[in-house]
Amino acid sequence: MEKYDKTTVYFSSYAKLPGELPSAHYNRNLDIGLIINWETGRIEGLSCTLITQDTKDFLKSIIIGYNVSNGIEPLIDEIKNRFFGSSQKALCVILKSIYEKYESYLEEKI
Repeated sequence: MEKYDKTTVYFSSYAKLPGELPSAHYNRNLDIGLIINWETGRIEGLSCTLITQDTKDFLKSIIIGYNVSNGIEPLIDEIKNRFFGSSQKALCVILKSIYEKYESYLEEKI
């Protein structure tokens, strides 16, 4: 089991998946969790409910290491340019939602 520093926080959100996706038969929502270091803004971990391991690994390669201190739009742009899965729109909605939660967390912390 991976251990995370005390400066990390877990944020999650979900969005409805398109009905034609195979994963929608198991789970009608796409759930994403991000572990973010609140001191640095770096995303250190990701969990998601997508079915295939290749998809999860590909998304991790894009998302883990990204620094949310740069805003969420550059990450969403990269998703739109590199990930053409049917869940792309749901993923972008979730990332925006998590980013809003992260910003609220920082405002409360300061």
